[in-house]
Order: sequence, then structure tokens, then C-alpha cells
Amino acid sequence: MPDESSSPDGPTEFPTDEELPDEPVTVADIDPFAVDGDTYEDVDDFAAAEWKSETTADERIRTVSNETTTPKSAGDLADVALVSETKARATLDKLAEEGIVRSHQTDSGTLYDRDPEWHLLKQIRKLAGSETLVDQIQRVKQELAEYRATYDTTDPEELLISDAKLTQAELDDVSHWRTAERELSHLRAAYRLKEAKEQTLSLTEPGEGRTGSRTTPPAGNQSSLQ
Repeated sequence: MPDESSSPDGPTEFPTDEELPDEPVTVADIDPFAVDGDTYEDVDDFAAAEWKSETTADERIRTVSNETTTPKSAGDLADVALVSETKARATLDKLAEEGIVRSHQTDSGTLYDRDPEWHLLKQIRKLAGSETLVDQIQRVKQELAEYRATYDTTDPEELLISDAKLTQAELDDVSHWRTAERELSHLRAAYRLKEAKEQTLSLTEPGEGRTGSRTTPPAGNQSSLQ
């Protein structure tokens, strides 16, 4: 039997004054996505709880160790990764065996940080998969050419050892110049890695008309990337 208190056009009965709340209802009172503020003391606690619920302990330790550039104890890394010190040490020792992190024996115990060589190779592999690798190389080369033209030198270090007193803007240029040179070195390494992969595929993949020849850009284009 249909409810007599309702109709297709809405309810036919409404609450009385006694049934209404003393305070007016706001959007926050009926928001189904509202977060209970008493559960977490601050935003950091909420973010930490969410990170912990969405990742495994191993994943968090890997993330933290990947950002660790100065040696830290397992306890320090455990606090950041939201795991026990025992769990952190076991995973870090495993990562050290894999060459992902380095372990340092000190008088106060074992310290860990990311392995710089492994981190660099990871960056290069990522760059090698970029579809804009050649464009990035050309962009950085143009930036370096502008620095050389502006300061009439091929080396930023020459500016630092010169007798001229450098302004803050010029010191900033030296810093950016160094960064660009390092970036170009990484991009070139990535290009060579990508080229080697393409050569390997051209020699191993079956196909009609394949003779094992290289599938690299023309010599003119290749030299411009060096």
C-alpha cells in the first residue's frame, strides 16, 4: 500500500516546529563526504593515515629511501615511512643487496641513503623513454649557447675564478649554467641508451627485409645531438 504521506510532487506532511532542530541545518551537516575532524589532529596526520592505507610498508620504505640523499638511521627512516624500525631495517638491508640503497657502518650503527649511481641510471632510463628526448637536448643546447654568448666564455667556472665581481643575477646564471650542463650530459646518455635499444631490437626482431641494419637518425642529425 503506498505511503499516504507522500506523492509524486513531494511530501504532503511536514515536520512541526517542535520536530525541527533548534539550529538551522547547514551544508556541512548533510555533506556525505565530510571528514570527522576529531579523528586526526591536523592535516599531516590525515595525509599520513591516507598514505598508510593506500600503500604497503615496503612501498613506503622504498619511497622514503629514494628521497634520502644523506645517510639516515633505520629508525629515522622508519618514522617517515610509518613502519617499525625492525621492518625498515630488514627492507633497507634488502634494498642495499639490490644496489638501490647504500649502507654505511658507523660507530653509532648502520646508516642508509639512496645509491647515487642507481638513482642516476633510473633517471637516464626514464629519459630514454621520453618522446621529446631530441627536443629536450636541443632546448638545453640552446640555453648553453646563450650563456656562452652572454659571458663570452665556454665554462661557467671561468666566471667564478675571474677578477670580476659577480652580481647575484650572474651567480644565479652560473648555477643554472652548471645545472644545464649536467642535464645535457644526462640527456645525451639517455639518447645513447635509446639508440642502443633500437639497434638491439633491429637485430633481434624478425621481419621481412630486415638485414640487421641500424635504425638510427641520419649522421647529420646524430652529430647535432652530441
